[in-house]
Amino acid sequence: MNAAATGADFAPAGLPADLAGLSPKALRRTRLRDYQAQLLARVQAAQEGKAQAVHQLGVSIGGQRYLLELAEAGEIVPPLALARVPRTQPWYLGLANVRGSLLGVVDLARYLDPQHSAAGPDARFLSLAPRLGLKCALLVTQVHGLRRAEAMTPDSQDGALRLVDADGQDWTPLSLAALAQEERFLHVGL
Repeated sequence: MNAAATGADFAPAGLPADLAGLSPKALRRTRLRDYQAQLLARVQAAQEGKAQAVHQLGVSIGGQRYLLELAEAGEIVPPLALARVPRTQPWYLGLANVRGSLLGVVDLARYLDPQHSAAGPDARFLSLAPRLGLKCALLVTQVHGLRRAEAMTPDSQDGALRLVDADGQDWTPLSLAALAQEERFLHVGL
C-alpha cells in the first residue's frame, strides 16, 4: 500500500508544520481539541466577566422583535413535517423529528396572542437549549441573526423593557428559561 492510500502524506495547504504529517483522523482530533479549548476559554472568560461582546439572537415572533440569550437557544431549522397531537392547545402544533429527536413544537406567536401565528415563508423552528430540560422547538416568524443588546438604547415607555437599535427597531428581551418554567407553557393538553 502506498503512502497516499494510508493518509500518511495528508497535508492540506496552510497547515502549520507540526500538523502537516498527521493523518486526517488525527488532524480532526487535534482540531476538535483546539476548538474545545477555545470554547472552554470563552466560557471561563464569560463567567469571569471578561467577555468582550455579548450577543443575543434576534427573532421576529408574529409582528414583534425579540432578543434571546444564545445560551438558551438551540438549533435553528426550517419547518419540518409535524405529527399532530389530539386534544392539545391551539398553539401546540405537534411533534417534529429534528435529527432523530422528537420535539414538541409551539407556535410562540399564537401562545403569546391567540389572534396571531408565526407561520410564514421565513418561519423557522428554534429548539430550546438542552440545558433547559425541555424537548421543545418554537415556531418563530423570522430569524434576524446575532444582535448586541449593549449597543442598543433602553426604552421603557409603556412599562415593558424594550431596546432600540441604531436603525430604530424595537427589541424586547425574552427569556426562554423563564418561558420553559411557565405553568401554562408546560401544560399543552386541553
